[in-house]
Amino acid sequence: MRVPTSQHCLGPNVYPEVPDGGWGWAVAVAFFLVEVCTYGTIKSLGVFLQDLMKEFQESNSRVSWVISICVFIFTFTAPLSTFLSNRYGYRPVVMIGGFLISLGTITSAFTNSINEMYITLGVVSGLGYCLTFIPTLTILAQYFSRRRALVTSAASSGESFAIFAFAPAFTILKEHIGWRYCLVILGIIQSSVIGCGVLLRPIIIRPEPMKEDSESAKEPLSLKQLQTVYEMENEQTRTSISSGVSQGSEDSGVTSLSASNVDLRTTGTETKALLAGGEQDKEGQEQSLFTSPTPVKGKDEGEQANVEAGPLQPSSPKLLDFSVLKDSAFIWYSLFGLFATLGFFAPQLYIIELSKSRGVEPSMASYMLSVIAVAEIFGRLSIGVVLNKVRCRKTLVLLCCVVLMCLVLVAFAIVWEFWGLVVCCALYGYFMGTIGSTHIPMLAEEDVVGIQRMASSVGVYVFIQSFAGLAGPPLGGVLVDITQNYGAAFYSCAAGMGLSAICLAMVGPAKSGMCQRRNRNEEKRPEEEKKMSQDSDQSDFLEVDIAPEDSPARQADLDKDKASVV
Repeated sequence: MRVPTSQHCLGPNVYPEVPDGGWGWAVAVAFFLVEVCTYGTIKSLGVFLQDLMKEFQESNSRVSWVISICVFIFTFTAPLSTFLSNRYGYRPVVMIGGFLISLGTITSAFTNSINEMYITLGVVSGLGYCLTFIPTLTILAQYFSRRRALVTSAASSGESFAIFAFAPAFTILKEHIGWRYCLVILGIIQSSVIGCGVLLRPIIIRPEPMKEDSESAKEPLSLKQLQTVYEMENEQTRTSISSGVSQGSEDSGVTSLSASNVDLRTTGTETKALLAGGEQDKEGQEQSLFTSPTPVKGKDEGEQANVEAGPLQPSSPKLLDFSVLKDSAFIWYSLFGLFATLGFFAPQLYIIELSKSRGVEPSMASYMLSVIAVAEIFGRLSIGVVLNKVRCRKTLVLLCCVVLMCLVLVAFAIVWEFWGLVVCCALYGYFMGTIGSTHIPMLAEEDVVGIQRMASSVGVYVFIQSFAGLAGPPLGGVLVDITQNYGAAFYSCAAGMGLSAICLAMVGPAKSGMCQRRNRNEEKRPEEEKKMSQDSDQSDFLEVDIAPEDSPARQADLDKDKASVV
């Protein structure tokens, strides 16, 4: 990511280490509002389902495609969001996304067909959702380390507050002003995301240099290098002496000293280069993980090529990196997100109509979304506290929540009483909060990919989710149209959650297998280096065994050759 060099009030923040606070609290507030205007809005659109069906004379599955296209564009364009954020920075990308969200929602109020709403609310707003949500979540994770799970869970509760407030409010408001003006008001509220983008100040981690430690670290390095030089000189001296004796040379001692002096000068030059490289390495370690390194320029092209090809120069970060697809743990975790997305949006879309079909009054049915929202707040806050205290793998905690949520989705299709639906909504909301607030930030944990690879992996992960987001609501709508039972939509959600639980259970074994293979490769590496050093020793022996051209031994051999020719 390119960050500005200015240090004004909205410039980048420079910290010696991850602050776990500071300006991160302002970023957390921005993420709270972004959650209100993205996921909170998408999950509240179910209150307009019947109005859209009557207005455009369309079926459940046709209207549900509006949500599906929106979710699909939201997640499918995640790599584009990652690319733009790394290229131009988080702030302008989020501000443009906020404008697109507001534009798409307001223009949806003036559409004349469901096909036009596919473009306005589906494509335009969906693209805006992606450009705002992914960058804000990524930069929030960079501001926190120890409190990351708790802060992201608390900030993501904005989605739950939005559902709690929007569902009953728009249900009452649309009876007075109609659903079109409700969308206009919603679009004006979503324009606040533009202001949230201003708060996203870049962060630079620049460790403070420690002079005493650096000086003490240089001393043993220089002594070690000198010791290596002396050992090489002694070895070459012994080798040349034995070589001179075997050839009958009377001046082998002079020959060995001359050769060792040449080698000593050469090795001294190499030692200085190694010491200079060590200093460059230490300076490179002080650079931030979130800033691109500057290229090193040599005196000429040859020196520049050697410096750039050296192992001490860090490579510049890629704007879009699909190398995470080689990670088997990430593959299993992405499949978990793919199948779990089937249960993320369909329940909120059909819960009101399910309650009406079970005998609940329409005025009370809209409060089912409010019950889900309140329970979801508790779920988001509690899972943050639990993940900060657990000693086991955090993916195991997430797995337990997924399994329990799968059972709750099955219960929706069985329960017929009002209070039974309320209990199911409360349980669903709680486990939805635990999963929804952790499945993306979990990428930053070492159990999956780690914080260093999160910026490149989050876009790919959400991209993979997009296909399930496209199929989830229409699949539920088709089952409802076929069976004439809204409970059938919850069976498809439960099936998706069951498959996601299996994939999530495979993340731990896949990660352990990768670590074991890595350890075996590290164990093999010293053996290979030892063999290479032995081969180099043999080549050095052959090179030292040859006497210099200006030595007396070499001159005597040349005189003998001339005499034999005569």
